Amino acid sequence: MMNESQLDPLLAEFGFERRFDQRRAIEWMQANWSAAFMFSALYAALVFGGQRYMKLRPKMHLRRPLVLWSLSLALFSIIGAVRTGRYMFHILSIGGFRRSICDQSFYSGPVSRFWAYAFVLSKAPELGDTAFIVLRKQRLLFLHWYHHITVLLYSWYSYKDMVAGGGWFMTMNYGVHALMYSYYAMRAAGLHVPRPFAVLITSAQICQMVMGLTVSTLVYRWMQQGDCPSHLDNVAWATVMYLSYLLLFSNFFYHAYLRRHGKAD
Repeated sequence: MMNESQLDPLLAEFGFERRFDQRRAIEWMQANWSAAFMFSALYAALVFGGQRYMKLRPKMHLRRPLVLWSLSLALFSIIGAVRTGRYMFHILSIGGFRRSICDQSFYSGPVSRFWAYAFVLSKAPELGDTAFIVLRKQRLLFLHWYHHITVLLYSWYSYKDMVAGGGWFMTMNYGVHALMYSYYAMRAAGLHVPRPFAVLITSAQICQMVMGLTVSTLVYRWMQQGDCPSHLDNVAWATVMYLSYLLLFSNFFYHAYLRRHGKAD
């Protein structure tokens, strides 16, 4: 019987992907996932403490570090989106939509196993985004820090159980972040980025949340039939998380692109 990497040449593994041991990664996360709470608490303390510290100090410009930071995350997200996207397309092609949601092979399959773990680990260093906002004395949105904390907590919490739907959640996030961090890198470099590109990114984020709610609903429906491995509490947290994101990003879209435009007219 041929394995999936033999069935699709696009899923040929790089050396570091082939050497990755997902069993050890999952065991580590099962033992240490609660450290995400420590990271979140430290993050909140540094963010709000940093704002107080910077209140009477001049803002920092940090253009070059911001370009390097955003560009590195953009490249990471682009590669992650391509690698996981190919795997998800492969699963959709051979097994259909239901299998792409319910099959746990995303956590152990060729290529995707490395990028699934890289995804959840990346949510810790991504907290560094906020340092640039604080040090440059820009407006810190509730959406920004709430999103960072909840994605970190949910990603680490879910990976340890290899819950259904993870392939969709991670691949969509990689794709949106590929656009978002590319936009940040160009803006930080002083390049002119057309307004429609920013609109596209927020629209993609809203679509991601709608799809996240759809996947969560289907996981709940199909787990009752025994072939979609998850837990009721995980589905509940995913639903609350994606619904809150949908409301927050929709509100941001309205105030950033519709309300201001209407006033300008």
